[in-house]
Amino acid sequence: MKSDKKDLFYGKARDYDKGKAQIDNVTNIANLILTEIKYDKNQSILDFGSGTGLLLSKVAPYVGKITAVDISKSMNDVLDEKRSMIDCEIDIVEIDITKNKLNQKFDGILSSMTIHHLKDTLNLFESFYELLNNGGTIALADLDKENGTFHKSNKGVYHFGFDREDFLNTAKKAGFKNLKIQTVGVVEKPYGSYGVFLLTGIK
Repeated sequence: MKSDKKDLFYGKARDYDKGKAQIDNVTNIANLILTEIKYDKNQSILDFGSGTGLLLSKVAPYVGKITAVDISKSMNDVLDEKRSMIDCEIDIVEIDITKNKLNQKFDGILSSMTIHHLKDTLNLFESFYELLNNGGTIALADLDKENGTFHKSNKGVYHFGFDREDFLNTAKKAGFKNLKIQTVGVVEKPYGSYGVFLLTGIK
C-alpha cells in the first residue's frame, strides 16, 4: 500500500495513542477545558484536528454530538474504529475548513496541538468565529514558543509554538470575547521541555 504524501500521519496513526507524554498532555488539556467550560447534552461541538479522538473521547460524555474534523485519512480511520467507545454521537469529516465551508453551526470548538500546523492563524480563527452560534465557545490548546525541536520532523509545521499574547490578540481580532489563556502543563521529551497553554473565549 502506497503512503499518502499529503497525510503527514500516514504510518503513525496506529501507534498515536500509545505515547504516555501525549496521553498525559491530552488528559491535562481535557481536564482544564471541562473546568473552564460547562457543556451540556444539547450541545453540538467541533473538534478541529481531532486525530484519533484522544481529546474528544474525554469531552464526549458532556455533549450531545461532536463533529471531528481532520485532513488526515489515516487518523480518521483509527477514530472511526472507536465509534462504539465514544459516549456521544460523532460525525467524522475529512475537510480543510480554511478552504471549504462546513454548512452548519456549533456551540463550541475544541483543538489540541493542531494550530501550529496552520500557516494563517487569523484566517483559522475567523473560520472558527463563523462556525459558532452566538455564545459559542472556543477551547484551543497549543505550544508555547519553542526552538523547533518539539517535532522530529518540521514538515507541515508553520509555527514553533506561539507567543501567548499574540495568540490571544489574534483571537480578539477575529471577534472573540472573554478571552483567557492559562498554562496546561509541560510536555517532557528527552531533548527538551515544552509548555502547553489553553485559550478559552466566547463568540
